[in-house]
Amino acid sequence: MTTYENLLTGMEAAAREAGELLGTLPRPVAAATFDGYARAWRELEAPVVAVLRDRLAVLRPHVGWTEELDSLAALPADGEVWCVDVVDGAVQFMQGLPQFCVSLTLVRDGRPVAAVLHAPLFGETYLAAHGLGATRDGRPVRPSVKIDTAATVVATSQPPLIARQPEAAHEAGRSLTAVLPHVGAVRNLGPTSWQIADAAAGRLDAFWQYGRDDTNLLAGVLIAREAGAVVTDLNGTPWSAGADGILVASTQLHGRLLDVLTEGAASRR
Repeated sequence: MTTYENLLTGMEAAAREAGELLGTLPRPVAAATFDGYARAWRELEAPVVAVLRDRLAVLRPHVGWTEELDSLAALPADGEVWCVDVVDGAVQFMQGLPQFCVSLTLVRDGRPVAAVLHAPLFGETYLAAHGLGATRDGRPVRPSVKIDTAATVVATSQPPLIARQPEAAHEAGRSLTAVLPHVGAVRNLGPTSWQIADAAAGRLDAFWQYGRDDTNLLAGVLIAREAGAVVTDLNGTPWSAGADGILVASTQLHGRLLDVLTEGAASRR
């Protein structure tokens, strides 16, 4: 059986090849409507999808494949599946912005076990596998050492097509209002998976999001856990696919930020 080390090597090579191919595609992309935007994206990503399908099939023959999942769809509970987001941050990619990455995750029995995030324009790559730790460009990463929330820079985002999750849209606004007075700054820096990885590496001090968004979370969740961050839903329960929200932070910050988020929710009720 392929070891995780060998698997990550092959996954990284595939992600880098995809990143190089993305660099040859035209940007920004002009589109006047959502349908036109989506159609243009499907045409652009097709050759990259083909490359990734070929490379991942060699690494794990007969393993199922899913591209960016509908945020409300469920992962298979049993067996292995490739969870692939050709470009996490497709909106930024289409707009000509640099904040995007190739996201590859091997999921086993509903849990991420190997993950690669490659940001081609930044020239950086996060790797993680179950039990092997997490790295950026070959160096181990660890979460923030801060203990004072007033000194923190935290990040948040929203699932794609969040209008289909109206409660999550409401909570996104409420939670921002709740968090802002307690932290140094709140940012949304683009691809969700990459922001979680940056929280795992201490570049950001925490990340939270409301709503179901498994595909955009799985790779970052594995990287964060392997780095030693605390990864829960917004009830404080260990995060699992299908959860309605996520909070990623260091052990010293997680409880304080969770209190801020849940106190805001309680006051609304």
